[in-house]
Amino acid sequence: MEQPDDYQSEIQPSELADSISSSDVDDFDLDRPWIEDEDITPVSPGPTVTKPNDLNNKGPVAMVETAFLASAASLMWLINLYFPPGPLLRILFPVPVALAYLRWNHRSAWMTTLVSGLLLAILIGPPRSLLYVIPYGMLGVQLGYHWRHKASWLISLPIGALIVTLGIFFRIWLLSWMAGEDLWGYLVAQVVQLTDWITNRLLDFGLLGLGAIGQVSPGIIQIAAVSMVFFSSIVYLFTVHLTAWILLERMGIEMPPPPQWVQQILDE
Repeated sequence: MEQPDDYQSEIQPSELADSISSSDVDDFDLDRPWIEDEDITPVSPGPTVTKPNDLNNKGPVAMVETAFLASAASLMWLINLYFPPGPLLRILFPVPVALAYLRWNHRSAWMTTLVSGLLLAILIGPPRSLLYVIPYGMLGVQLGYHWRHKASWLISLPIGALIVTLGIFFRIWLLSWMAGEDLWGYLVAQVVQLTDWITNRLLDFGLLGLGAIGQVSPGIIQIAAVSMVFFSSIVYLFTVHLTAWILLERMGIEMPPPPQWVQQILDE
């Protein structure tokens, strides 16, 4: 019985597929690319658009360093408050904030100051935390600004001393407000009484003539007190500059060098 032509045409592809031997499959190179091109022309990539975030991916690092420096500053303040080792830690109070400014920018320095104040406010209360923010937090920002812009010590020293002097009088005002007494007036009155007592003792021993006796003006006492506080602030700022210069130089962070006469003393 003969099969129709359509049937034979339908079974021809299957018969051709079955005719492929297994040796042909074995000879097939699997490493050969599926599509072979004789001439492969490389396509140059188009201009890539760099996002602003790709240029500066240091946000998390800055945040971590800011938190670390803020906690270090708060820890030094707490240790000096409860276990004071002397003036050693007081020299380092503004250094973490200034280091944050040198490492990053003014925003990191202000954030370090703010976070330190908040940590201290939680641990020891807001009044004592303000005593760190003013003046040491603001002093750290000021030092970081001048050190980053390579300002001379002759510029940063008096400005920093002025900030420290204002911070000392802010402390006196805050304590006076909390105690409900005029502590500054009380201190001036005590100094006036001490001056009168010293004058009388010198008169008794004959070391001072009668013409030198007179009532000391409270205004003169106040001017002398402010001058002494400013002078002590200058000495404190000089010590901070010198200590920070030694530390930051070893850390590889640049800051303005000390004056020539200071370098000569250090070299000797």
